[in-house]
Amino acid sequence: MIRLIVLRLLAAVPVMLVVATFVFLLLRLSPGDPALVVAGEQATPEQVEQIRRDLGLDRSLPVQYVTWLSQMAQGNFGASTLSGQPVLDLIADRVEPTLVLALVTIVVTVVIAVPLGAIAAWHHDGWRDRMVMTLAVVGFSVPSFVIGYTLMQLLALKANLLPVQGYISPFDDPLQSLKHLVLPAATLAIVFMALISRVTRASTLEILGEDFIRTARAKGGNENRILWKHALPNAAVPVVTVIGLGIASLISGVVVTESVFNIPGLGRLTIDAILGRDYPVVQGLILVFSLTYVFINLLIDITYLIVDPRIRY
Repeated sequence: MIRLIVLRLLAAVPVMLVVATFVFLLLRLSPGDPALVVAGEQATPEQVEQIRRDLGLDRSLPVQYVTWLSQMAQGNFGASTLSGQPVLDLIADRVEPTLVLALVTIVVTVVIAVPLGAIAAWHHDGWRDRMVMTLAVVGFSVPSFVIGYTLMQLLALKANLLPVQGYISPFDDPLQSLKHLVLPAATLAIVFMALISRVTRASTLEILGEDFIRTARAKGGNENRILWKHALPNAAVPVVTVIGLGIASLISGVVVTESVFNIPGLGRLTIDAILGRDYPVVQGLILVFSLTYVFINLLIDITYLIVDPRIRY
């Protein structure tokens, strides 16, 4: 186990280097002048040039890259060109809402989607199967922002059951925090549930055709025990994989959802930084998201060993 973790962490180093290089070149070669954005439209050419020198943009790309990479290696992500605050401080201030929203979404999704997929497989071609698959197709086809605005219109504006926007920390007021999280978490979970339920159904359906399941039925085994104790655990590897990939895909979903529901998390910070051409913040966020993705992949590999000890790396 420890050897696996060490090897995965070592393999992540070249991956992060490639990501860092891509991010650096993508932002530097995109149209627009960040010095002009920082200086404002009323700035003189001399002021713009001074800001360009302060940001190091007057140097060649290789020099900028080496300087930036060395700073990243030291944990120095630089300062925001718009607010002047350290990038790591900005990210740290916005981490909590995103983590809380993602955690609630993951728990709700797994608790609902995995049983739905297993039940759909058990009642293959029945009305339960058709209902679950229809809901999955609808949930997977509708964009998340459409789902968000629809839920907001129905449950917040018309029914007045939930807050429209905003975020309250669960450490300050757990009940109010939960009320504010219902709509954004449901928006993310609907798409996530559609994916997981479909994969769970397909994987469980394949296992239900195996010989050991037929043997258990022939021995008169309890139907519920066969499904939940024998079939579903053996179908867990593909389900774990898609859950991990779905968690990683929450990164893109969070960007849209936090904007719709005005949640001050990393997604909202990402959009503000992109619109303001705040290079250091955008670079820091992409690197943080990439590290998160690598960490999730590591957790998936470890989970494989837990759910199926026969797997060896």
